[in-house]
Amino acid sequence: MIDRKILFKSYFTQDKLVHHHINSFNEFIDRGLQKVIDEVGTVETNIEDTYVRLGKIRVERPMVREADGSIEKLFPNDARLRNLTYASPIKLEMTIVEGENEKDPVEAEIGSLPIMLMSKICNLYGLSDGEMIVYGEDPLDPGGYFVVNGSERVIMTLEDLAPNKILVEYNQRYDEFIEVAKVFSQRQGYRSLVIVERGRRSILEVSFPSVSGRLNFVMLLRALGMETDMEIVKAVSDNPEIIKFMLENLEEAEVATTEEALEKIGSRVAAGQAKEYQKKRAAYVLDRYLLPHIGVAESDRYPKALFLARMAEACFELALGHRGEDDKDHYSNKRLKLSGDLMEDLFRVAFNRLTRDIKYQLERASMRNRELNVVTTVRADVLTERMIHPLATGNWVGGRTGVSQLLDRTDYMATLSHLRRVISPLSRSQPHFEARDLHATQWGRICPSETPEGPNCGLVKNFAQAVELSKGVEIYDDVKKVLYDLGVSPVGGNVGGS
Repeated sequence: MIDRKILFKSYFTQDKLVHHHINSFNEFIDRGLQKVIDEVGTVETNIEDTYVRLGKIRVERPMVREADGSIEKLFPNDARLRNLTYASPIKLEMTIVEGENEKDPVEAEIGSLPIMLMSKICNLYGLSDGEMIVYGEDPLDPGGYFVVNGSERVIMTLEDLAPNKILVEYNQRYDEFIEVAKVFSQRQGYRSLVIVERGRRSILEVSFPSVSGRLNFVMLLRALGMETDMEIVKAVSDNPEIIKFMLENLEEAEVATTEEALEKIGSRVAAGQAKEYQKKRAAYVLDRYLLPHIGVAESDRYPKALFLARMAEACFELALGHRGEDDKDHYSNKRLKLSGDLMEDLFRVAFNRLTRDIKYQLERASMRNRELNVVTTVRADVLTERMIHPLATGNWVGGRTGVSQLLDRTDYMATLSHLRRVISPLSRSQPHFEARDLHATQWGRICPSETPEGPNCGLVKNFAQAVELSKGVEIYDDVKKVLYDLGVSPVGGNVGGS
């Protein structure tokens, strides 16, 4: 017979119950912060040949500056009792480059980062039960939350549709149903909805941000560098039925070359402007707003055309009955945003605001003929305020509300339940019957009975007791290498030999 005590010990110890929050925050500390810094890279200025190069970022242990100017180690219980924020100073290596002259790298304090209890940077990490009691903590407290202005705040796990994944469905327009393929293309916190739809007479149209209305599919592919009819048809499919649909699209095509296609799109995105500007603007819009997850360089246009072709094929397959509609409530089509991901979004916005402030301060110092010094130009409170305020109020970047909540301390079970909650972004006032319903794919992942009554029913859920979360991977270099070794070509998708 199985000894249940061993089973309970392995699954219900304190580090297992909220390990998803703690692991996610540790990942943010280890890689997320540096990723945001690397995305920015440099802070450009309007001073001639002068910019600031950004280097390594590091987070120290939580500290508090006392009234007499001394800096002491801060523990969570002190923060609760003294209405402080349990936060750590962030140090960033910065180098001022003036023309050929490069100053020595300087480590400047750029702000404070609220720290999750029991994460690897927390002062309680690694302490024994006895030491925890000395510092006023319950050894059974799982952590996984923040202390902001003396209040315990927990970041909710957000459930959302999977980004960068093609989903097909029927949409009703006027009195007919049309086939639609959509993808939420996500890059560096920016989310762009790209839709390919098969309208009347099987003509495909594409819509994406910053372009009003819909663009002809063939015209868009030509603008992305896929010029010949044969190339376009082969990219979409080799199915004779789909080829017939594609030939109808090619007959309706308004343009024949890449140049003409860019001019046509330019006249839409920059109406009334000079021809040359229109073409530049069209190229910029295609690079930035169309499928940004593939890339934002000119060299990424052809892979974007191939991705759009795949979306078109999915539309036609749905029309021909070769595939069904995608189930948005299936858990393979969902992704969870944990505290580390949400803190990364917050830090990205806060840091971009700080870089603008650094640029302004450097330009002001230059106008007054002062020596440029990053330590004196960095105003740490600019970033600190933008990190702490959303945690204190729950109003997150991107217009979401209720992302951080006051931790429920009714009893121990209520606390654990709150730390394992999952919330959906759907409106509470709409029926959304399918979204609220129990889905078969939630088996073993989501608790079937722990959900509130009333308007939140089915939209606020909780993890099943023994759930384990797998981590998403952004860069599939290992997978790419295997595919290339098997003979897949980087662009064009031709498979050789094996």
